[in-house]
Amino acid sequence: MRNIKLAGLILLSILLFGTFGYMGLEGSSFLDGLYMTVITITTVGFQEAVPLHAAGKIFTMGLVLVGVSFVLYVFGKVTEAIVEGGLQKAFGRINMDKKLSKVHNHYIVCGYGRIGQVICLSLHDDHRDFVVIENNPEEIKALSALGYLFVEGEASDDEVLIQAGIKRAKGLIAVVSSDAENVYITMSAKVLKPSLFVMGRSSGKKGADTKLLRAGADKVISPYFIGARQMANIVLRPTVIDFLDLTVHGSLGLRLEELQIPSSASFVDMTLMDSGIRKKYDLIVVAIKRQGDKEMLFNPSHLTLIKPGDTIIVLGEFENIKRLEKDF
Repeated sequence: MRNIKLAGLILLSILLFGTFGYMGLEGSSFLDGLYMTVITITTVGFQEAVPLHAAGKIFTMGLVLVGVSFVLYVFGKVTEAIVEGGLQKAFGRINMDKKLSKVHNHYIVCGYGRIGQVICLSLHDDHRDFVVIENNPEEIKALSALGYLFVEGEASDDEVLIQAGIKRAKGLIAVVSSDAENVYITMSAKVLKPSLFVMGRSSGKKGADTKLLRAGADKVISPYFIGARQMANIVLRPTVIDFLDLTVHGSLGLRLEELQIPSSASFVDMTLMDSGIRKKYDLIVVAIKRQGDKEMLFNPSHLTLIKPGDTIIVLGEFENIKRLEKDF
């Protein structure tokens, strides 16, 4: 697309140069000068609009030599763009930019490697909006084929983050392969939007977690540590892990989900028993996290009050969870 724009700019420059040249040398009008320039650089040979004197003829010969070459260059670039799918890519990028401008309250996934792919699949399955930032041409092709929203470039680049809609984003997940890059991404994201929730991937090397936290990451995860701990738990308590996997992934028809209670909810300042969450929606409230508190109240009693801003963790059928969420 840049080549086409450059070629068009050169063509416009030649047209203006030729037009003003005829106007200055032969005293032609703007339209006659433009006409003379077009028939000259395209070599169509129509009748001259103005009689040419010696200076005009010399100017015309120079215009032919220079102009025809650039016209052929322009036509060549346009043909190349059409043949190689350049225009299709350009229009695809324009369409992508339109979609990116409309997305909000989304997640930005920096890096579409092995971990990034799993994260995107989970977000997609959960019907969450997300934008991927990736610079690998092969991964870009895969993203395009899947229909995911993406921005091509370096995730630590402010312009790329802005294009991905960081100002409107809900969270950012930095999962590129390098600890240093994840630190840079985190720092850039926090500068652009200090309130943004940022989760960073750590390699598990000494000091990596600390550097990410210092850069502003709200949460740091080491896939190797989590994977190893998961394997150990499968050996030590397989039934518990099977149950958690089934509830988290919904294989039992049940889901563990977190919901934030708005002030408009009908059961605000009511007890769990009076709220009707268990009776009306057939959901079990596993835990409650108060707004601003780091601690979580596990297995709350039936007399526990539900306050606005609380985050409740419920267990039950997915349809019932959605029904409760709609009634907020």
